Amino acid sequence: MNDAELVRRSLAGDRDAYADLARRWAPRIVAICHSRVRRADVADDLAQETFLRGYRALKTLSDPAKVGSWLMGIALRAALDWLKAKERTVVPFSALGPDQPLERLLADSKECEAVVADDRRRLIAEVESLPQVYRQVVMLYYYDDLTYRDLAQLLGVSPATINARLTKARVLLRERLTDCRSYTDDAR
Repeated sequence: MNDAELVRRSLAGDRDAYADLARRWAPRIVAICHSRVRRADVADDLAQETFLRGYRALKTLSDPAKVGSWLMGIALRAALDWLKAKERTVVPFSALGPDQPLERLLADSKECEAVVADDRRRLIAEVESLPQVYRQVVMLYYYDDLTYRDLAQLLGVSPATINARLTKARVLLRERLTDCRSYTDDAR
């Protein structure tokens, strides 16, 4: 069933149809939110907010076939709203102070898991710190497993531009992660 039919069924009161739309578009919506706010936990919340706003405003959608781009617009607005919110505060790691104990690793397996988790956090942090154009294409490419052609159509650019952006993003990530690894290796 295509998007337009799911929208029509949703408007007719079929909640399962909207759930299908949400499942279909969730990876892209999360990726767009993540590319804007640079925090995975917040991106998930903003995706839920996007689908809630979309459900409430579904009757205002003029072309049911364009529900995906409509939802992505809502996601962008939700992310911008979050970024502008005055209530949002960030506590820097340095504010935790020296008297905040960290759990000690008890076994080699625990240490290995911690290293993998640390590597993941470092990678996510580096992806989140990429410039917007690179961050967005990386998130969409890896979250939603889209082809270059699909990404180009979605973002309104050529596949060659997608290739260039992904290549540049990978180079930047490789440089940053190599620099981090060299630094931590030197510290040992």
